[in-house]
Amino acid sequence: MGNTMPAKPPITSSITADQLIALGLQIRAHRKALRISATTAAEAAGMSRVTLHRIEKGEPAVTMGAYVNAMTALGLNFGVLTPAELIESRHTVNREGWIPARIRLTDYPQLRQLAWQVQGTETLSPTEAWDIYERNWRHMDEQLLTVREQQLIDALRMAFGGGGSHV
Repeated sequence: MGNTMPAKPPITSSITADQLIALGLQIRAHRKALRISATTAAEAAGMSRVTLHRIEKGEPAVTMGAYVNAMTALGLNFGVLTPAELIESRHTVNREGWIPARIRLTDYPQLRQLAWQVQGTETLSPTEAWDIYERNWRHMDEQLLTVREQQLIDALRMAFGGGGSHV
């Protein structure tokens, strides 16, 4: 932890930026689910609380090593899956707290119904999806939620919900 200025962020596509934001949100949601303070998690990962905060925001200038250190300190695994492992893992992985970088409307039937006003897109960012759930919750039939959609809502609530959420 030196007194150097943060690195300039690399040029990133919007997809990459969304993936970093989703990763940061997952790290934050997991830390909060474990009820670990940012200061404690940062110390365990060997970084400042400010760096952990930047990771949880998905900032691209933070090194990959710092992201992995934060994940390791929180007991999260980081690995690259082959396409075959990805297909298999969709059926076996515990997705608690997991938020996809782009949320496909076809995968979440209630969200698709609530997002009727969204034209010309098949995917939403996690923030857009949460906003739609929150704004339109009163119109949703909770009895029709799939397990997968309920897991998404729970993860979004952990990441964005705070105390004032209606969802």
